[in-house]
Amino acid sequence: MANDTYTPPRVWTWDKGNGGAFASINRPIAGPTHDKELPRGKHPLQLYSLATPNGVKVTILLEELLELGVSAAEYDAWLIKIGDGDQFGSGFVEINPNSKIPALLDTSVEPALRIFESGSILVYLAEKFGHFLPRDLAKRTETLNWLFWQMGSAPFLGGGFGHFYAYAPEKYEYPINRYAMEVKRQLDVLDRQLAENRYIAGDEYSIADMAIWPWYGALLNNQVYEAAEFLDVESYTHVRRWTDEIAARPAVQRGRRVNRTWGDDALPERHSAEDFTR
Repeated sequence: MANDTYTPPRVWTWDKGNGGAFASINRPIAGPTHDKELPRGKHPLQLYSLATPNGVKVTILLEELLELGVSAAEYDAWLIKIGDGDQFGSGFVEINPNSKIPALLDTSVEPALRIFESGSILVYLAEKFGHFLPRDLAKRTETLNWLFWQMGSAPFLGGGFGHFYAYAPEKYEYPINRYAMEVKRQLDVLDRQLAENRYIAGDEYSIADMAIWPWYGALLNNQVYEAAEFLDVESYTHVRRWTDEIAARPAVQRGRRVNRTWGDDALPERHSAEDFTR
């Protein structure tokens, strides 16, 4: 470990050459960088996304709704290449001023509604179609407890641990240790909960599972950051059982493919169920 220490300046200024895997698209200001209209398909629900853990949450829910026979949940999924800066196009920023995927446009209502932030989209769709968010007050509250747990916890996994372990230009012991400790604590939280419950919020599969699985299931399956061995994920046996059960669901398998540009079964865009068979 280096002995020299960093002394913050009195006023921070942006150094465009600060490195890291996403240095080319990171910036300290909001708003569009270029004019670009978003495409529109034939379905009322228009999704603009990428198959990151946050994007997969929404495509899993949409596919689960379709699996139940909810035809009104048919959707067009358009690819947003965040590495190319598509999220800074004027059309995308109009739907999500925070320039993050996923973003959803519901044209079945007048005027059309924009929905951004993955948790907000999950709640919106679950309430709109009446599935995967219990109506019973106690069960609904528990589901939302765990949904918002994920919203608060995953940034420590992704922006914290994932960044310093996998994406930072250099390896630094302190932040890797700090965030590894936090991620293992989170895994223990999940493991204890799943020791007593089949699903995250109890005995019902819900949007809480759909929000948490793309992050922590992927971690257990070594699909993010290649850190499974480092974090000893197999020691969390109840998380492993839950991870495998969710992964076996056909709708989850389809949802994982949508807006993915890597792998043999990638499906960069989705406009009908037939796309999965092509």
